[in-house]
Amino acid sequence: MSASVAAVIVAGGRGVRAGGGVPKQYATIGGEMVIRYCLRQFIDHARIDCVQPVVHLDDMELYARASAGLDALPPAPGGHTRQASVLAGLEALAPRQPDIVLVHDAARPFASPALIARAVEAARRTGACVPALALHDTIKVVDAGGGIVDTLDRTTLRAVQTPQAFAFAALIAAHRKAAAAGRDDFTDDAALAEWGGIKVSVFEGEEDNRKLTTADDIARADARLLAELGDVRSATGYDVHCFADGDHVMLGGVRIPHTHGVRGHSDADVALHALVDAILGTLADGDIGAHFPPSDPQWRGAASEVFLRFAVERVRERGGRIAHLDIAIVCEAPRVGPHRDAMRARIAAIAGIAGDRVAVKATTNEKLGFLGRGEGLAAFATATVRLPWSA
Repeated sequence: MSASVAAVIVAGGRGVRAGGGVPKQYATIGGEMVIRYCLRQFIDHARIDCVQPVVHLDDMELYARASAGLDALPPAPGGHTRQASVLAGLEALAPRQPDIVLVHDAARPFASPALIARAVEAARRTGACVPALALHDTIKVVDAGGGIVDTLDRTTLRAVQTPQAFAFAALIAAHRKAAAAGRDDFTDDAALAEWGGIKVSVFEGEEDNRKLTTADDIARADARLLAELGDVRSATGYDVHCFADGDHVMLGGVRIPHTHGVRGHSDADVALHALVDAILGTLADGDIGAHFPPSDPQWRGAASEVFLRFAVERVRERGGRIAHLDIAIVCEAPRVGPHRDAMRARIAAIAGIAGDRVAVKATTNEKLGFLGRGEGLAAFATATVRLPWSA
């Protein structure tokens, strides 16, 4: 039986040296917040069973926007130091008792799947390990005036990164011991573990797994991601359904009371159906009917969010990302305005994107045609995605 593995993503810092007026983990790179990019690296990894974010109390609203639609555990409130924040994350995981825990800084968004897998394997072998890089520059010790005091032997030195990986029981015990002793000055978990008598080993880190600290770091990361996802595609979708007997309609994943229902093979959500066709269009991957034919009885009455999740997953399978989703609903009734924000939130959650990447608009057909006569409703959708050039 394989060991259960959890990840603690530490995002409790308040530093704004990177600019933008927000902590660096909420800066935007490649069209999404740094912390979101980081979370997905662990949530999507086959070796990670659960992800525990640790977030500053003042940033909970920012975090909610950044993590919309992601399958992470509810965030634990961070402490006044990084060490305290890690302990908060470990305590939140304690009821689950994972075998292995990875502790990772949210400001390192480029931990590759291979690096995460190496961390898990190294922890299984050693019980305590950290990714590290050999130093290529000569290292000097200097005094307060800038004078050189000593030259260190770089062959014995390593630059340490995260994720740092440990047997869960040993790490939480060491953290509790340090807290009880009044020690709150450890800058990483390896140093705390060493203080607690745990032997820590190193495994191979990655040059790309850099911590984003300055505005220049953020700018370089943004340029890198935009270059990697430079194939920008847009496509449109359209759907229409007529009214039938019933007491509600489904629009944008939201149940809206109405004098009529809607006739359709599934739940007849025209907004989501149009959106599915738009997303599939960006991939030149057929349409909703090709993947979910009305002749197939398994889709009778199905929730249309199933179709939307499928289309979004097709984008992810190509290494792509949803950049923006836009929907225009056309009907005389029901009124869409009071439900607009709920629709945006629901679509964002299904698609796994931030709410400000979803737009929902509505208009009537000015009493013209079948829509104007109140015989049905329709929706137009546009999807914009970013794909790698190699896709």
